[in-house]
Amino acid sequence: MGVRYTNQAITTEQQIDLLKGRGLFIDDVEQAIKVLDTISYFRLAGYWRYFEADHTTHQFRDGCRFVDIIDLYSFDKQLRALLFTAIQTIEVVVRTKIIKYFALEFGAFWFMDKKYAINEARFVANLAVIRKEVERSHDDFITEHFRKYNEPDLPPVWKTLEVISMGTLSKLYSNFSDATAKHAVAREFGLNHHKFLKSWLECLAVLRNCCAHHSRLSNRVFPVKPKMPERMPNTWIADFSFREQTLYPQLCYVVYWLNSIIPVNTFITDFKQLLIKHPSVKTHLLGFPHNWEQEPLWR
Repeated sequence: MGVRYTNQAITTEQQIDLLKGRGLFIDDVEQAIKVLDTISYFRLAGYWRYFEADHTTHQFRDGCRFVDIIDLYSFDKQLRALLFTAIQTIEVVVRTKIIKYFALEFGAFWFMDKKYAINEARFVANLAVIRKEVERSHDDFITEHFRKYNEPDLPPVWKTLEVISMGTLSKLYSNFSDATAKHAVAREFGLNHHKFLKSWLECLAVLRNCCAHHSRLSNRVFPVKPKMPERMPNTWIADFSFREQTLYPQLCYVVYWLNSIIPVNTFITDFKQLLIKHPSVKTHLLGFPHNWEQEPLWR
């Protein structure tokens, strides 16, 4: 049983004193105040947790500096922007491929037909969410559709799939009953089996939300682990000794996926440049193995 929370709000100056009292070196107090007045204490707390020697007392390790925490925060912010751009490319193409392969074979309204679902309960839940997401949409092609048509009560799949969330799209793909069609979409991205695309879609939905909601990527434990096949048709990794719930495997599948769509892209170069700009950031905070730069995927 917990205890009642009784802490009261404190000033920015008091926050600075608290951090200094825990052993954090702050050489420019005025600058630190400006930072904490711009980025809230507990948003930064996720970043300085790595620098703590004790997570109970929140005492910092010897030599920890406030400027290094801000450098990690800045790196993380820029990494989210870089990653979100890649995710946008992947997301648009995935929607297009699912529409292409499923609609031609199974019709304009397959997502409303339970005979194409593996699990009926999930089908019902997915359809309910789709109705809400379409109802919330103000896209021209959706409003124009409803001005002209009233049956069925949802637009065809080539309109509907453009306005549902990544999470809903992932669940639709996962619950679709025809393995041949799912394999066809997976092969478009250099994957030998639809189970890998299913896993990557689930992970991408989580990763996308982290980027969209400005959540920390560094030192994060991801709730969903991507399936990482040992062999792939295209350039891939060889060492699987990384920690599975870190950012590293998430970045690996994003790079592979992006390479399948745009073989000549700058993601890896941009990522390495970002590391050069922030020399205090250690790649092990992202779950990278020590030899990651020797991996074929990352060369």
